[in-house]
Amino acid sequence: MSITAEKKQELVKKYAQSEGDTGSPEVQVAILTDRIVTLTEHFKEHKKDNHSRRGLLQMVNKRRSLLTYLQRKDDARYQALIKSLGLRK
Repeated sequence: MSITAEKKQELVKKYAQSEGDTGSPEVQVAILTDRIVTLTEHFKEHKKDNHSRRGLLQMVNKRRSLLTYLQRKDDARYQALIKSLGLRK
């Protein structure tokens, strides 16, 4: 249910602020979003997998915290990120 190393490297390359940047909020949110989408697809087939559902809720909360931090620090970067990830309707 986790993402492959190639997919993770692709996300890091796309959202990194500088070369080798893996810790910026943008990269972390992009990786979490990909994992959340993967788990959401998993739950369509495995409805009673409550142990993994707890992990999903933790990831959603972590992503929300990172997005709140980014919005507080730099609203322009926040707006660009949610637009590129398609998070808000």
